[in-house]
Amino acid sequence: MHQPSRFIHDNFLLENAYAEELYHEYASKMPIIDYHNHLPPLQIAENKIFENISQIWISGDHYKWRAMRTLGIDERYITGSVSDIEKFRKWAYTVPYTMRNPLYHWTHMELDRYFGITDLLNAENADTIYHKTSEKLQTEAFSCQQLLSRMNVESLCTTDDPIDPLEHHRKLADSDFQIKVSMAFRPDKAIFIGMDSYIAYLENLGEVCDISIDSFDTLCDALRNRVAYFHENGCRLCDHGFEHMYAEDFSETEVKAIFRKKYDGLTLSEEEVLKFQSAILQFLSTLYYEFGWVQQFHLGALRNNNSRMLDKIGPDTGWDSIGDFQQASSLSRFLNTMDRQNKLTKTIIYNNNPTDNNMMASMIGNFNDGSIKGKVQFGSGWWFMDQKEGMTDQMNALSNIGLISSFIGMLTDSRSFLSFPRHEYFRRILCNLFGKDIQNGELPNDMTWIGKLIEDICYHNAKEYFDF
Repeated sequence: MHQPSRFIHDNFLLENAYAEELYHEYASKMPIIDYHNHLPPLQIAENKIFENISQIWISGDHYKWRAMRTLGIDERYITGSVSDIEKFRKWAYTVPYTMRNPLYHWTHMELDRYFGITDLLNAENADTIYHKTSEKLQTEAFSCQQLLSRMNVESLCTTDDPIDPLEHHRKLADSDFQIKVSMAFRPDKAIFIGMDSYIAYLENLGEVCDISIDSFDTLCDALRNRVAYFHENGCRLCDHGFEHMYAEDFSETEVKAIFRKKYDGLTLSEEEVLKFQSAILQFLSTLYYEFGWVQQFHLGALRNNNSRMLDKIGPDTGWDSIGDFQQASSLSRFLNTMDRQNKLTKTIIYNNNPTDNNMMASMIGNFNDGSIKGKVQFGSGWWFMDQKEGMTDQMNALSNIGLISSFIGMLTDSRSFLSFPRHEYFRRILCNLFGKDIQNGELPNDMTWIGKLIEDICYHNAKEYFDF
């Protein structure tokens, strides 16, 4: 087989002519709706210009950090205080060792799509590529807003704490920036009553709302206040990151007593924590239905496994993994509770454990009641699953058990402004799945209809699903 001269070539990941046609004629032309990411709104609003590629590419990227640590690179070259070029040199040294990890594909797609660099990154060309990319990044043509525009992003949705005043989103809304920047309400800190910092967080939340949060009822008042505030500022989504859903039975008397116990500095039992979290989640989900929001649940991550490194450099620095939690019964109870009350809003369930794919794909079908196309969604492969095999497994499970034609497609879930080629990565994998089925005779050679389905999955379904 002929090996293309460029690694990231026009037909990268496309294994036959059908896949090539589906991608080039249909998928590649679709705008991007990135409905969940962790981009800093401040940097978008200020149209930040980065000094060098390390600051935009390595800083905050725990995918890269984990790879570097595995290769034996000292932490000072990862999250430490050495210079940016020294960090880049260590990352460039690491890249050839990441073969068969998605980082190898992402790295070279991003170098090509943003900077036109087709060379394979390694220790020998690190300095050349560092200076070439950094020189471009220091220009207005490579500002945050321009980086988003060059990837054909139509709208994106950041993730924001209820305490956030949203001034950066308001600034963007009043600007002439053409990309719609919305937000997702992320109130997990108000749910996780077992945290040592819980009461301190409620004090901050109360100050923002001008409410003294000293009871379960006043906490609910504060959360309603912030949901309304976010809604006024254009928010139409929420997001939660749980090990598993919270769906314990509880009474109002129990929940109020649990709050008072925590407020008084007493230790809660595991059962009390779960009851309280179930109550707050049910209250919030009712609010989301009332305001017409989409609710998102990222399930299955086991976080902060390395307590020594957590103490040293903090959370969200690369010490998390796939968890093996029991998901089905609690997820079913939660969805059924909201559905029985006729208050189940549009819902996206993201799975972080491949063993649960078929269960998740079957679960969403229980609550798609015909009222809304794809009302309950099996979200795209998340975190450890947002690579070729993980995305393929998710789409195969959804195809086999549900309707992939109603799927709302890809999102970056990223903190990096250089991560948007992941949409292209997803689209190529999607087109290759359909292309192989056509070649195998498992799907008809009806490119017009299948091309429409591809466009729907890449763009139109999400456009219809979200109210930005």
